[in-house]
Amino acid sequence: MHQNAPQADTGQPSDEALARRAGLGDREAFAAIVTRYGPPLYRFTFRLLDNPSDVEDTLQETFLDAWKGLAGFRGDASLQTWLFTLARRRAYAHHRRFPASGSRPHVNIDDVTNRLPARNADPAGRQLGHDLLAALDVALRMLPPRQRSVWILKEIEDFTYAQIATVMAATPDAVRGLLERARASLAITLKEWR
Repeated sequence: MHQNAPQADTGQPSDEALARRAGLGDREAFAAIVTRYGPPLYRFTFRLLDNPSDVEDTLQETFLDAWKGLAGFRGDASLQTWLFTLARRRAYAHHRRFPASGSRPHVNIDDVTNRLPARNADPAGRQLGHDLLAALDVALRMLPPRQRSVWILKEIEDFTYAQIATVMAATPDAVRGLLERARASLAITLKEWR
């Protein structure tokens, strides 16, 4: 789980200190923010965009937005949720600009199910776990963007419902509903893996 608490035990500055310093133009503080949150933001954005080559551009735009916005960052939300909100907005904007490479909510389930690796297919000695992750990745791409976002934030990034609500600009109850629908859809799509 990602913590926003001060990093006193490791000698690293807290998110709040880094945000203040970066907001004043400190490039080293901003580089520390990028180092700290780049990997989880990459995981999040990678799973939101169907075209992996778009992830780099979206992350660069997200961090550019952060650099420009840190001067006005008041800390109403944690730095972490604020950055994930920026990434979500950029990814969704990408979906609107480039619908062919973005989410495909009207996918024919038979087409996608046929692309899922078979659970017992192991001709090259691949591990079952690798096949399951590939099947999960395909199943996630079938979800509508909001459900996919909520599932990733909860199940992969271990955000709380309140944090997810902040990122998604929704209520915690709406987040619970989106997560429940995402879980139900994934359970149906991945039923062979039970």
